[in-house]
Amino acid sequence: MSGSTITHLPDPSGFSSDPLTDLVRDGARQLIRQAVEAELAVLLERHAADRLEDGRARLVRHGHLPEREVLTGIGPVSVKVPRVRDRGAGEDRISFTPSILPRYLRKTKSVAELLPWLYLKGVSTGDFSEALAALLGPQAQGLSAATISRLKADWWNDYEAWQRRDLGMRRFLCIWADGVYFKPRMAEEKQCVLVIVGADEYGRKELLAMTDGFRESTQSWRELLLDLKRRGLKQDPKLAIGDGALGFWAALREVFATTREQRCWVHKTMNVLNALPKSLQVKAKGHLHDIWLAETKVQANAAFDYFIETYGVKYEKALAKLVKDRDALLTFYDFPAEHWKHIRTSNPFESTFATVRHRTRRTKGCLSRKTGLAMAFRLMMSAQKK
Repeated sequence: MSGSTITHLPDPSGFSSDPLTDLVRDGARQLIRQAVEAELAVLLERHAADRLEDGRARLVRHGHLPEREVLTGIGPVSVKVPRVRDRGAGEDRISFTPSILPRYLRKTKSVAELLPWLYLKGVSTGDFSEALAALLGPQAQGLSAATISRLKADWWNDYEAWQRRDLGMRRFLCIWADGVYFKPRMAEEKQCVLVIVGADEYGRKELLAMTDGFRESTQSWRELLLDLKRRGLKQDPKLAIGDGALGFWAALREVFATTREQRCWVHKTMNVLNALPKSLQVKAKGHLHDIWLAETKVQANAAFDYFIETYGVKYEKALAKLVKDRDALLTFYDFPAEHWKHIRTSNPFESTFATVRHRTRRTKGCLSRKTGLAMAFRLMMSAQKK
């Protein structure tokens, strides 16, 4: 028989060995060894002239430290770090620690960032070993509950330091504001996180302010905006974008009086459609899109008037929701057209905080107020990189 009758069963651990990955891992091991040896050669050359009284070299090689595995993005890689011996006496003894392999390093930066991201994305602590084994190989180690606790503490420390940063040299032309709710443990009401994202004169978006408040009250928003001023943000933004929450807009007029207002078209569209019969919603949605997707402000006003004529007689409640914010809905037309798609909605928040809510559900209500805020901060900072 020419064909083989042997059946190769899958690896019972669920992880298939990949020859290409093994080859890359061997190459990585060789590159690490070469980099470490090159760094050691520089150190030995720097001290080549140092001699003892009997003429012997002061600094010499002295074997290797025990082999260890470093978890990388391509799985665990075994590394051996050479040691040196300083024959000289005194307190200024010379030692060798490679810059790419610090002492006690067990995970590369990419893996260290992967671990909290998996947790924030909803992978429970007990599932870490399985998740990492699928990503990096069966030798990948998971996280203990204590490690997760340390991660949460680090996130909170980062958040507190970020809250105190100086904004005196910054200018933000646009800001987006929204309040996001999720429920921490033992809380009768959902936690409200107030968030402001800013765009500077170069078009870069970044998380500008974030704290928890009492719902979306004017006082809570006022405190957040005043804190921005206290930390150096002196110039009023040109434009603020948000939904119809009255608390934010009242506070904005008090703190940044010259900032213009733009209502979010996504939120407004949902509010108007909810006041219409389901049988009309698809058609009405198209007419609303004709307003905020118009090429010019003149065309947008014409589409606005058409919507009033079409639905105003029978559906006064839906029309009132739209008409009361007419000017604030069309503000974006007074800015350059290349910015319209960014400033007519508050979409920067939606996908990011969907992850926060998902993580809250996975923890089955065991989030504290402090942990929830720290997690929201970590997610927003990750999203900012995109």
